[in-house]
Amino acid sequence: MPPAGLPFVAAVIVAAAACAGAFLARGTTAVPAAWWACGAAVAFAVESAARARGGLVDPAAQASARLAVAALALCPIMSLLGAKRPQHGVWQFIVASLAGILALPAASAALVRPGSQPDVHPLQQWFMLALVLVGLMNFIATRHGLAAGLVAAGQLMLLRRFLPFAAADGPSAPTADAMAAALVATGAAVAVVQSWRWPAGPRVDAGGASRPAVRRAGVADPAALDAAYLALRETLGAAWTLRIAERFNAVAESRGWPCRLRFDGLHVEGDPDDRAWQADAVRTGEALLRRFASPAWLRRHAGEGKNT
Repeated sequence: MPPAGLPFVAAVIVAAAACAGAFLARGTTAVPAAWWACGAAVAFAVESAARARGGLVDPAAQASARLAVAALALCPIMSLLGAKRPQHGVWQFIVASLAGILALPAASAALVRPGSQPDVHPLQQWFMLALVLVGLMNFIATRHGLAAGLVAAGQLMLLRRFLPFAAADGPSAPTADAMAAALVATGAAVAVVQSWRWPAGPRVDAGGASRPAVRRAGVADPAALDAAYLALRETLGAAWTLRIAERFNAVAESRGWPCRLRFDGLHVEGDPDDRAWQADAVRTGEALLRRFASPAWLRRHAGEGKNT
């Protein structure tokens, strides 16, 4: 297959992976980010098809189209940064506004200065680079670290004309676009396979035995909280996970609970069979997790309701 056709195929794969990701993340506030990723992939597929058919021969038109795609490609990252109920729905309007602002130089070039290259301000160039790096850092310490690295590398290659210190002239090289699209597609596919085939489970304690991720009716079980917390870490990344841990640990310290939430899960000190504090601790943890996930999702990932 010629390099001009590879980006289109890769974009279709990314769109399919984004739809699968939306299904796997159903019940969480990460679903809008998956739909933004699907929209960006579709936009890139349209751009790639237009290039392959010779519809985008003007370098200025190519640059404007790529900038519009770049604006959509950064929306999933921005969407995750506001993924907390109840404002996560309204946050999507902010994400859409961001996409419009990032694509404004392309619209300005097409409407005000036809035939000219989009003039991307250096502040916007650094901001776009920062968003890609934020998305990478959000998942680099999770199981999806490899997938996040592949996606970030592909995004940087696709946005190379609009990043700091990049050359602003000349059309994009088809081979570089094909390599970039392949990186993003591979990262998206790896992330979906990891989430589908190897869902996050409970943390293995120091004794080497995996704690059962079950919460029976009416009985507080910290292992269930641990499993749901780890699953949410893989879904939303480090930013919100660390925020949840910070809020939980503040309450735990004030109430004297012998447990703390860390990035790698719930750490319990003292006698694990002491249930005097467990009901309140699990209830507090669930209240924090429900800002990001539905009760059905929590049951499904805490060991209950496998068919939910």
